Amino acid sequence: MGIKVALHNLGCKVNAYEVEAMQQLLEEAGYEIVPFEPGADVYLINTCTVTNIADRKSRQMLHKAKKMNPDAIVVATGCYVQTDEGKLDKDEAVDLILGNNQKGNIVQVLQEYEQQHTKQKHVLNINQTKEYEELAINHTAEHVRAYIKVQDGCNQFCTYCIIPYARGRVRSRKIAQVMDEVRALAAKGYKEVVLTGIHLSSYGVDFPEEERETLLSLIQSVHEVEGVERIRLGSLEPRIITEEFARTISSMPKMCPHFHLSLQSGCDTTLERMNRRYRSTEYAEKCDLLRKYFKNPALTTDVIVGFPMETEEDFQASYDFVESIHFYETHIFKYSRRHGTKAAAMSGQLTEAQKAVRSDKMLALNEEHAREYEESMIGSELKVLLEEEVEINGEQWYIGHSKEYIKTAVRKQDAYGVNDIITVKAERFLENHTLTGGVLCTE
Repeated sequence: MGIKVALHNLGCKVNAYEVEAMQQLLEEAGYEIVPFEPGADVYLINTCTVTNIADRKSRQMLHKAKKMNPDAIVVATGCYVQTDEGKLDKDEAVDLILGNNQKGNIVQVLQEYEQQHTKQKHVLNINQTKEYEELAINHTAEHVRAYIKVQDGCNQFCTYCIIPYARGRVRSRKIAQVMDEVRALAAKGYKEVVLTGIHLSSYGVDFPEEERETLLSLIQSVHEVEGVERIRLGSLEPRIITEEFARTISSMPKMCPHFHLSLQSGCDTTLERMNRRYRSTEYAEKCDLLRKYFKNPALTTDVIVGFPMETEEDFQASYDFVESIHFYETHIFKYSRRHGTKAAAMSGQLTEAQKAVRSDKMLALNEEHAREYEESMIGSELKVLLEEEVEINGEQWYIGHSKEYIKTAVRKQDAYGVNDIITVKAERFLENHTLTGGVLCTE
């Protein structure tokens, strides 16, 4: 019986990708992967530090692991490790500390610990690192959709954000490595790939001139891979949406009309204090460009409420802007003060109660917009990738997502199954935020 390892991920899709890559390295080395429950010999927690809540969850999971098996090796890795290693040095629940850009060494450092049994720390000065850490996956926990990390780090230094300190500067993955992974996943039957990174829009900016690639050239290369039927993009900076970019990707049949454009605020005063590199008018123009080249695309975004010095008028301006764009989904975050960022030292910090009121208003608007967009799709033909079989009200259904990322359900039939792409005539809501209708054909 091999050594049993349980892994747990907190945070973003990049983190999730890295956990899957570490899991595959451990499997190849002979470790047995088990659920995150009592009985494991090693617990590995990939931490997050994007908010104070993320920090707290990271600490809680580390302590939970040690509680489940006091004799187990508890490994802390990820972004919280990178920004708060001092606290973890003193934390008796943690045996092994592994920073970002060190995850590929998981097998080696674990074996060293097993020999020495003394607390170890492997943390680089991430801001001095120029190397992209090559990790790869050949399968994923999702059965039909593969997230592929192509970039790490961020050079933007928005005043609220701790991530450049946790992830370092922009480092892009060589296009040959990306393509090898895409082809391998396509050969295993994955029909949809999602290109993801910490600051995806910066892909390629760090390459020397003779190796210059951009996110657009990467998308074009992935589009050529046989077996890949759909391409989806992670979060984008608005400024990457140019006429050329929108026109080019709209000509690619595999491209999903689903774009997450990071906003953070619809108020120009707040955007300036956040050190965002655009203003609301420019942002609206980018949305118009996508709507010019794609028919009814799903536009989604992030908004922070309660940023330091955000007045009622500032919040209202942000709210009115979000209302005017008619996003499909808006992810709302209450401003979280992150030690070491410029915003943490700003005057005019708002109370949690003030943030909660504003968050509730934005959440209600999001609900209204989501329903509005989904209703606009009734009567349309949706291309749906089936992902799983579920039981609803005693009946068997297949659930999947359209190219716009609308959750869609169809009754189970022998004519199609998980990982098939089908065309559905959307007719009604089966449940809240889940459409259903008749199946027109199977690809």
